[in-house]
Amino acid sequence: MSRTNFEQLLEAGCHFGHLRRKWNPAMAPYIFMERNGIHIIDLNQTVSAIDQAAEVLKKMARDGKKILFVGTKKQLKDIVAEKVSAVGMPYVIERWPGGMLTNFPTIRKAVKKMATIDKLTNDGTYSNLSKREILQITRQRAKLEKNLGSIADLSRLPAALFVIDVLKENIAVREAVRLGIPVFAIVDTNSDPSNIDYVIPANDDATKSVDVILTACCSAIAEGLEERKAERGDESDEKQEKPRRERVRKVAKPVESIEEAAPAQEA
Repeated sequence: MSRTNFEQLLEAGCHFGHLRRKWNPAMAPYIFMERNGIHIIDLNQTVSAIDQAAEVLKKMARDGKKILFVGTKKQLKDIVAEKVSAVGMPYVIERWPGGMLTNFPTIRKAVKKMATIDKLTNDGTYSNLSKREILQITRQRAKLEKNLGSIADLSRLPAALFVIDVLKENIAVREAVRLGIPVFAIVDTNSDPSNIDYVIPANDDATKSVDVILTACCSAIAEGLEERKAERGDESDEKQEKPRRERVRKVAKPVESIEEAAPAQEA
């Protein structure tokens, strides 16, 4: 089932690539034509790629897996934060912290430090500190929140990475590839798609373009989460129903014994 269509992508400007002189030859299979020195992306392939990625993302969400979204371009930060936070997935919209995946335990320590500061603030431990010391701690907490607040719930390595602009987020892509983490990405004509598992050829600069693609992918994730919730609800009902059936059988057994014994008493 298609979650987006050709007309939506066309209207959002997903087909506009970069100038021909900036192109990466590896993107040749995804280019439809050249117009006024600008490469035009084949949107039929984009539609197909979005649908394929959406199905895989939906299954991951249904299985309870986390997908980490990465989009640090200034004009895209708000869109990424809005779409991804709505489905409860982690994301990075500030500078990618080097080693976030390959040195994940260190990142987790920083996240725990943020939680420790909150705990000590709430229980009054910091109440006797000077204003200057409190200010330093507050600034440290704000910095941690800005860079790591959106991944606070990521307790283990993500099952997949979703990247917007593989050229800009090349460090994140390299870390994921090194660890064998599958990568989904919006790939423009100036980028190399060779290390990307799920290539979505499209304009990765325009806000409308990224918006329509993220909307389709996040909608698929939302569907997966709903299905997971429904399945877990069914399992819970089954667990509750099983003891009830067992109790009914235990109650019924003596009744059957009395009925079986009744003819013997008459005899």
